[in-house]
Amino acid sequence: MTGTVAIIPARGGSKGLPRKNVLLLGGKPLIAHTIEAARAARCVDRVVVSTDDREIAAVSRAFGAEVVDRPSELAGDVASSESALVHALEALAERDGYRPEVLVFIQCTSPLTTPGDIDAVARAVIDGADTALSVAPFHYFLWRTDDRGDSVGVNHDKAVRQMRQQREPEFLETGAVYAMRVEGFLKARHRFFGRTALVETPIERRLEIDDPADFRLAEERMARFRREAAQATLPDPLEAVIMDFDGVFTDDRVFLNQDGVETVVCSRRDGMGLERLRKAGVPMMVLSKEANPVVRARCAKLGIPCEHGLETKLDRMLLWLGERGLDPAGTIYVGNDINDIECMRAAGCGIAPRDAHPEALAVADLVLDADGGRGALRLLSDMILDRRRGVQ
Repeated sequence: MTGTVAIIPARGGSKGLPRKNVLLLGGKPLIAHTIEAARAARCVDRVVVSTDDREIAAVSRAFGAEVVDRPSELAGDVASSESALVHALEALAERDGYRPEVLVFIQCTSPLTTPGDIDAVARAVIDGADTALSVAPFHYFLWRTDDRGDSVGVNHDKAVRQMRQQREPEFLETGAVYAMRVEGFLKARHRFFGRTALVETPIERRLEIDDPADFRLAEERMARFRREAAQATLPDPLEAVIMDFDGVFTDDRVFLNQDGVETVVCSRRDGMGLERLRKAGVPMMVLSKEANPVVRARCAKLGIPCEHGLETKLDRMLLWLGERGLDPAGTIYVGNDINDIECMRAAGCGIAPRDAHPEALAVADLVLDADGGRGALRLLSDMILDRRRGVQ
């Protein structure tokens, strides 16, 4: 037996939130988040979804998972996850002759799970534990009501109110990731046989999707995680922001009237964001291949120096930075097309709007969650200013 397999059980039926496993969360089906995390985990060799549902199977394959068809008798409300795991292992052995040493059981209802979480739980078993699970620190007082109707402490003596540092550490099962040695699991038929290791994960990632409110919480946390990751990508300290014009200030379209005069559409939101950056003292510059005077007119209105009609931009960017004693490593360059790639690579942080050319997206250190000319520069401006204020 060799290798580590991740199995994600995902049945079609869900009474609390119908079709939840394929409902869109952050623009992707719920199950896709777990599949992507599992595929990115270093310890995992194969990612398998066990399902009785055709749509879930199709979505799973589209996001790179293998699929084991689960019998309907193992997909009801009272069917255990263990029964689905045993069936999937037996199906893989029969179909492929595949008998892994370690099984990682991942719940697709925990979309905040990271590849690192999966690796940490799997590694605990690879390194010697029989079973392992993800947990989060728990510091709360639990109560129950006894037979006489009195309230009693479950994990504390209600007559002694201890401070947190005086209490023994306690942990809450997150329900996100479990791992176990396959041989022992197939004998025991449950997930916690032998020596069990607790793998601590951040409390902020503990979230199970059961109802619409959980979806809203997941969306909010994902948005915050994206902001934090984006802010961490920005140079610190920031020396300057240099930008292309077409496709960054504009949506990359041009309007031509009967007299041959070209016009473009820019975003007032972007303008407000750039004005705030200018007032905050952030040096800015626009470098554009476009020869149309609209570039200079827009930049003049915003109080941003610009040079346009350039065939190549890199030399001019480096010269402008050098004249001001600014370090390219502390510079952001925002571009959207192949003629921006040199500058994006030379800057400390190359950034692209999400609708940029694929080659520009491929070299970007950060892709903004907005289109060019439709809020991308406002998003970047707010991100820079939030980081300066320590806001996440």
